Amino acid sequence: MGDEHPRDLVGYGADRPDPRWPGGARLALTIAVNVEEGAEYAVGDGAPRSESPLTDAGDAGADVPGRDLAAESMMAYGSRVGFWRVHRLLAERGLVATASACALALERNPAIAAAARDAGWDLMGHGHGFTKHYLLSEDEERAQIARAVESFRGTWGSAPEGWYCRYGPSLNTRRLLVEHGGFLYDSNAYDDELPYWTRVGGAEGGAARPHLVVPHTFSNNDNKYAKGWWSTSADAFTYLRDAFDVLYAEGTAGRAGMMVVSVHPRLTGHPARAAGLARFLDHVVAHPDVWVTTRSAIARHWAEVHPA
Repeated sequence: MGDEHPRDLVGYGADRPDPRWPGGARLALTIAVNVEEGAEYAVGDGAPRSESPLTDAGDAGADVPGRDLAAESMMAYGSRVGFWRVHRLLAERGLVATASACALALERNPAIAAAARDAGWDLMGHGHGFTKHYLLSEDEERAQIARAVESFRGTWGSAPEGWYCRYGPSLNTRRLLVEHGGFLYDSNAYDDELPYWTRVGGAEGGAARPHLVVPHTFSNNDNKYAKGWWSTSADAFTYLRDAFDVLYAEGTAGRAGMMVVSVHPRLTGHPARAAGLARFLDHVVAHPDVWVTTRSAIARHWAEVHPA
C-alpha cells in the first residue's frame, strides 16, 4: 500500500494560500498537550518491560528487568502534577489547547478529560495506548482505532475529530481513519505550516476521497528536553519566541501562517521548564491579531474556507 502516501516535495510552494483566519488574524497558534502517562508500554499491560519515553530517565533504567518502578513514577509525574501546572498556566491566560490524548491515559485519570473539556480544549486521538502504529498489522491497527474511539466516548463524552500517532503512522493509518469514519483530519505529518488536502483510498479499493491534514511539529516540541537539545527553560522560550516572531512578522496580508507547539506534562510540567512556557504564553498574549485555538477549530475553518 505504499502508493497511499506518495511523496509531495512541492506542496504550496511560493503560491501559499491566504488562510483567512477568523478576525483577520496574522497567525493561528495551536498548542497540543500530550496526555500519554499511563498509556506507555508497561508490564502490567503485557509489555516485556517498562518504558519511560521523554522523561529525565534517559536510558538509566535500560538494565531493569521487567517492571521499572522509577520509570513508572517519572511518567506518573506528568498526570499527577505536570498536567495540572500546564492546565493552570493556560487557564490563567484564558488560552485553550488540544488534548492529544491516549485513551488509556484518560481511562486511568478521567479528571484530566473533565478539566480539559471544561476549559474549552478539544480532543485529538493519540492512540488507545501510547502505541507505535507502524509496528501493528492492519487488523491490529483497525481494532486499536475502534477501541480508542469507543473509550473516548466514555471518558471525553464524544469521539475525537482528529488523530495523531506516536511518532509516525503506518502505511495503513490514514486509510483506516477514513474507513472508520468520523475523523475530520489527521496530524500525521510534519511537512507544512498550513493545513492541506490529500486523497485517500476507501475500504477494499473504493474510490479515493479528500482528506484533510493539519501538520504536527517536532520543531516547536519540548521533546527537545529529553533529547538534550534544550537544557533550560531559556532554551525553550528563546526557540518558541523566535518561531513565533518570524511567523508573526510574515503574517502580513496573504502570508498568515500557523504555529504548532507540542508539550508533554512530564517534561514541561516540571517547575523549571514551566517557567519557559509561561514566558512564551505571556509573549503571545502581548501581541494582537493572534488566533490561539484548537486543532479541530483550525480543521473546521480550513474545510469551510478552503474546501477540497
